[in-house]
Amino acid sequence: MPDLTQSLQNRDIGHLRIVAGLWGVELKSGETDAALNELSTAMLNPKQVGEIVEALPVEVKSALRVLMEAGGKIQAAKYARRFGEIREVGPGRRDREHVYLNPISPAEILFYLALVAQAFFDTPSGAQEFTYIPDDLLGLLRHKGNEEHEGKEGSGMAFTPVALEESEPLGRPASQKEREHPLPVCDCLLDDATTLLAALRMGQQPPATHIPVRVVTEFLSAAKIIVDGIPQIEPVRDFLEAQRETALEELINAWKESESFNELRQLPGLLCEGEWTNQPQVTREFLLNLLDVIPENKWWSLPAFLRAIKEKFPDYQRPAGDYDSWFIKREADGVYLRGFTHWEAVDGALIHYLVTGPLFWLGIIELATLTDREAVTAFRITNNKSHTTNAEASKLHVSSQGKISVPRLFPRAKRYQIARFCEWDEAKEEEYRYRVTPSSLKKASEQGLKVGQLLSLLAKNAAAEIAPAFVKALKRWELRGTEARVEVQTILKVGSPEVLDGLRKTKAGRFLGEALGPVTAVIKPGAQAKVLAALAEMGLMAEDETKEDIIAIEPNQANGDSHV
Repeated sequence: MPDLTQSLQNRDIGHLRIVAGLWGVELKSGETDAALNELSTAMLNPKQVGEIVEALPVEVKSALRVLMEAGGKIQAAKYARRFGEIREVGPGRRDREHVYLNPISPAEILFYLALVAQAFFDTPSGAQEFTYIPDDLLGLLRHKGNEEHEGKEGSGMAFTPVALEESEPLGRPASQKEREHPLPVCDCLLDDATTLLAALRMGQQPPATHIPVRVVTEFLSAAKIIVDGIPQIEPVRDFLEAQRETALEELINAWKESESFNELRQLPGLLCEGEWTNQPQVTREFLLNLLDVIPENKWWSLPAFLRAIKEKFPDYQRPAGDYDSWFIKREADGVYLRGFTHWEAVDGALIHYLVTGPLFWLGIIELATLTDREAVTAFRITNNKSHTTNAEASKLHVSSQGKISVPRLFPRAKRYQIARFCEWDEAKEEEYRYRVTPSSLKKASEQGLKVGQLLSLLAKNAAAEIAPAFVKALKRWELRGTEARVEVQTILKVGSPEVLDGLRKTKAGRFLGEALGPVTAVIKPGAQAKVLAALAEMGLMAEDETKEDIIAIEPNQANGDSHV
């Protein structure tokens, strides 16, 4: 970064005299260059620096400390949002209005003291303006801060670098109204993961889950249970057989360290376009650090937490405060959300999603809403893992028609196996529903599964004895396959056997299937129009009653002909 002399070299003599006056320095020279050398020498006196900084108001010290913690420079727009603007005024207005005596912000105070300056620096995304501390002044400030930190613990002059974490929690406790309706604690990620893994193993489209399938996939991919979209046999087995607490902890640890799990690109209603990249793991770690200082088991206001982050750390995920290079579009109306004005729709929405999504699904946070409202208004960080240590000891129920009801807290590894034998019905609250059918048994058989395995699973885990008729049906299917079939077919019914015989002798005869009697026959799928056309060529009027899957031809009572 530029040093003090370089930072002031383009300033007029009037500006240098203002700085000198604020520092208590008397400039002897009337020439700009000579005066600059005098001023720089005086300002770089360690004792003088200490006195000036010690006299700063608390909020101005904080503005200086944040710059030091950031390595001496911060993108100018970002710094201005937190510590106020530095007005651009010409020498005439400056001297006429004495704006330096009435600064509008901590940043402007530091500017007229020459403790900070502004300049453009190259960045990977192009030249950007930064607010910075001149390099030689930065060295003195760090040295002074170290000395005072060692000599007087707790001194307000301790400028040693510290992490950008708050020692006090951001926001405030939730009001009684904000936490009026606590939501049931959630570890449904484990159950959705089981459903997804079973679907992938069967080679079928995953059904709808509580958590979006894409997000469940990203959790499992982060834990290397799925690799390139393919479930890994041993990791899947270990995950499903682990106790709920252990399995959830595996997902939590993998999620925290994952650089591919990208909450920003999961935000509902937003589309991320272009080649730009963000740093999801760095962002996640920063926000988790802010959450760590909130007292456990205490309800906290989510709106107040969001407002506090916007006030103190608005650019928590933005490199150099860049709000223009990320192309994020609102799906509803196609509007691109660029600029700080859309902070709530993107950056605020990300924090809200982290709290109400991943942290809730992983059982780390509990949520609450206002009376009769769905919007989440409070959260509570909990170390109570009782909802993840519940034994998966529930029993399933089997009907004589082959319908299987599996409670949510049924062993996940066993549900995974049962699901592979069945057709899946829509899941109900706290319950999964399946049906055993000939086609599902055939598909299971093609994967090397045996009916005996299913019978054993059901017998050991059912709440009551399985109906003998269902057991018998399964065993007969294993020996003989499908012995009965229900089908929907289109049937042709004519007025006399002669009409049906005549139709079979035409070119359309090949479209007729099995005869069901002297005057009825099956029409092959998709051939209905061709049969109707052939009947017309035979001089027969056909009546189409396919809503009931029958085409009927009745005899004409007047002349004995047939019509439909």
